[in-house]
Amino acid sequence: MASLSVWLHAARPKTLPAGSAPVVIGTAMAFEAGKLHIPSALCALAGSLLIQIGTNLANDYFDHAKGADAPGRLGPVRATQAGLIAPPAMLRATAAAFLLACVPGLYIVWRGGWPFIIVGLLSILCGVLYTAGPYPLGYLGLGDLFVLVFFGPVAVGGTYYVQAHALNRDVLLAGLAAGLLSVAILTVNNLRDVDQDRLARKMTLPVRFGRTFARAEYVLALAAAIMAVPAILSPRHPAILLAMLAALPAIPTLRTVVTTTDGPALNNALAATGKVLLVFALLFSIGWIL
Repeated sequence: MASLSVWLHAARPKTLPAGSAPVVIGTAMAFEAGKLHIPSALCALAGSLLIQIGTNLANDYFDHAKGADAPGRLGPVRATQAGLIAPPAMLRATAAAFLLACVPGLYIVWRGGWPFIIVGLLSILCGVLYTAGPYPLGYLGLGDLFVLVFFGPVAVGGTYYVQAHALNRDVLLAGLAAGLLSVAILTVNNLRDVDQDRLARKMTLPVRFGRTFARAEYVLALAAAIMAVPAILSPRHPAILLAMLAALPAIPTLRTVVTTTDGPALNNALAATGKVLLVFALLFSIGWIL
């Protein structure tokens, strides 16, 4: 049996802001609209985090099965590849995480209606197919699109709708900003692994178009997310400009991504980008409520 610390490491907690930040934003916008529904918010948070953890565990298993995780990888240790967790145990844990996600999902479907069945099943399916199957999304260079959509407008919009039973332009734009910052997290990950991914025929965007493209993608994702804030600005919510301050902690991280190929440095940049997303979500939410 692997220790609890090994399982926690396999869940990749540094990436979890991508799952929690959209729920924070959607819930804050529902609160400001007078539609806060705490059980729905908590179920959305639990479901989002469990689906992301399931996706991370699936990546650990299927990347190992496909040979993408070589012994000399620059990223954090993968539990399956390192022999810390047996492949069958990792596969069972992946299935358990996705099944557990269905528990809060049932309440969300009851509260929000049948469209959430489709949203939930697609989220789980894409989480598995990100690295599984004959044509995995991550190996085709489609991972960025998956992250943008499901960790952006779908997550924020779904969180808001299940509480307010409505959607609007501002909610979707806020979701787009969150999704872009999640894309930035993925971009750092793929930039770090570009050489190993090329050997494993994992055709991420950095493998297809090179490191310069990946660095430009990172810069543009951060810039577009920050500049989405003025697009949502209105006389009712001037304080959301606070969210633009998230650009400040992003500056040293951006410098690292643009100038280095060092694995540990990019690992730190990945974690720091997750923190930027969380800071953005908190500042945006506070500003929206004020």
